[in-house]
Amino acid sequence: MIVRIVKMTFKAEQVKEFTDLFLERKATIRNFPGCTHLELWQDNKDENIFFTYSMWHSEADLDHYRFSAFFKDTWGKTKVLFADKPQAWSLIPSQNV
Repeated sequence: MIVRIVKMTFKAEQVKEFTDLFLERKATIRNFPGCTHLELWQDNKDENIFFTYSMWHSEADLDHYRFSAFFKDTWGKTKVLFADKPQAWSLIPSQNV
């Protein structure tokens, strides 16, 4: 299992456009092969900051999504709305706990 967290900061006037885009595309992302979970979170102090939290069976499944035409189209429509550079983390469960 791999967890993918992406932090995105949007221009204030672009937040609604982003949330509309997410609502339109979330079902397709959730049904992508290997995706087991997808949520959108909003910062509790800065309403322009959002995080996607998704879970994937494997890194190969995540990469299959990330290199798909659907992702490229979605990301192209999303990145023009940013106020700051996005950050992303891919995480696996710790074996030490």
